[in-house]
Amino acid sequence: MITELINNTVGKHKGVSIFCGIGERSREAEELYRDIQAAGVLDNTVMIFGQMNEPPGARYLVGHAALTMAEYFRDETKQDVLLLIDNIFRFIQAGAEVSGLLGNMPSRVGYQPTLATEIAALQERISNTATGAITSIQAVYVPADDFTDPSATHTFAHLSASIILSRKRASEGLYPAVDPLLSWSKMLTPLVVGERHYKVALQVRRTLAEYEELKDIIAMLGLEELSQNDRQVVNRARRLERFFTQPFVTTEQFTGYSGRVVELEDAIEGCERILNDEFADRPESDLYMNQGNNPKDDEGSGMNKYFRKH
Repeated sequence: MITELINNTVGKHKGVSIFCGIGERSREAEELYRDIQAAGVLDNTVMIFGQMNEPPGARYLVGHAALTMAEYFRDETKQDVLLLIDNIFRFIQAGAEVSGLLGNMPSRVGYQPTLATEIAALQERISNTATGAITSIQAVYVPADDFTDPSATHTFAHLSASIILSRKRASEGLYPAVDPLLSWSKMLTPLVVGERHYKVALQVRRTLAEYEELKDIIAMLGLEELSQNDRQVVNRARRLERFFTQPFVTTEQFTGYSGRVVELEDAIEGCERILNDEFADRPESDLYMNQGNNPKDDEGSGMNKYFRKH
């Protein structure tokens, strides 16, 4: 997901991009360097790493070093900065190791007692001025998928939006494996995204939530025992789930499908038409990735091509 965001964002970004690797493997850093070079955006990219074999102090400070660089480009050269951090949990881990070396008494779940202030000291440096902005995309590892873990709660408190990846969706072959019910954004308001986008998003979430509640009944009694209205909800939800799949540019060598970028207007229109049962007579596979189409066809992804034909 991070690599695809870099591919789709850095190439269009007019400012400076900074990639901060906290506790990264040197192999991954070298691969990322070659990918950015191949994309032709290396001249506008800064890469800084505190590798996993480095002392905890180095891994802890690399995040602040990246923020210092970002602040320089924002304040001195008056540029917008895109800051990518992978992985913010390793910053917390490094802080816990430093805290242990200093002899501090561990706090809840073994974390350092200064966890909240350390996270805030880093995250609150990500801010805008009148002449430039720092926008950050961060990978967050959630220990044991427990969102009540102190590292997760303190991290998410500082974020404007979160994309939650689901092991269950990945096991079903739905990629990217984003859970639309757990993911959220503070910017999903009519004033920011517009009335139409806001209403469609709420209707989509409501449909998926109703389908989630019906799954237990379907597992025990079967789809045939549902009412006509509930069957329609299930059909819409399953088509929405497959419509949300997308072939990535960075996974072409694994999937055989060329990467696609779907415009926001197309995504909203697609959701509206699915919710209005316009594709109820079509098999679900028509909405999945590029199924049924030549994966290297330049006409577009399966759903967009289907729009043009109908």
